[in-house]
Amino acid sequence: MDRIVHDVVHTVSAHSEWAYAALFLAAFLEAVPVLGSFIPGSTVILSLSALIPAGNLSLTGVLAAAISGAVLGDGLAYGLGRRYPGRILTLWPLNKYPAVVARSSEFFRSYGNAAVFLARFLPPVRAFVPITAGALGMPPRRFFPINLVAILCWAPAHVVPGILAGTAYGHAGAFGEHLAMPIIAGVVAIGLVIWAIRRWRRPVEAS
Repeated sequence: MDRIVHDVVHTVSAHSEWAYAALFLAAFLEAVPVLGSFIPGSTVILSLSALIPAGNLSLTGVLAAAISGAVLGDGLAYGLGRRYPGRILTLWPLNKYPAVVARSSEFFRSYGNAAVFLARFLPPVRAFVPITAGALGMPPRRFFPINLVAILCWAPAHVVPGILAGTAYGHAGAFGEHLAMPIIAGVVAIGLVIWAIRRWRRPVEAS
């Protein structure tokens, strides 16, 4: 996984026009049930955000890509749950992870509206709560405003640390061409450690 993320960052640092697509996909895939529990999208966003101080990417573009990807991913998951409320949670691949589905349902029932906000910051339930909210009948007029507020908080929470890391190295004169990638690799490593710890503490249990 470290190699995959490093390759993504290396490629888009050389072809910045691809970076926004990578950011969009990272945010979108994190919202996909099951798959989102395994995709380190937050690490990709954090790592690419470190390129902003060097002028490779724009803050507006990074935030727009991350926010739009998350909104579309969560909205699609919610729509599927709402369209097929009676069986979506029992279909493949969700039926392979009954423990996480049950945990997400209990989380939603326990916290109600707040669950939609909190789940965006709590992997792996982040990838399950939107579809659960739809399947359990949460009205769109409640889901989408709360979800949007959560995403508007979540995106800067991932982008700002990357900017701070990039700025710190930039002030130290380390954003030379020969040092840029080691810096980004370090940010990737830190992000992956955080992601791995979260995965270890909240393992996805197969049935």
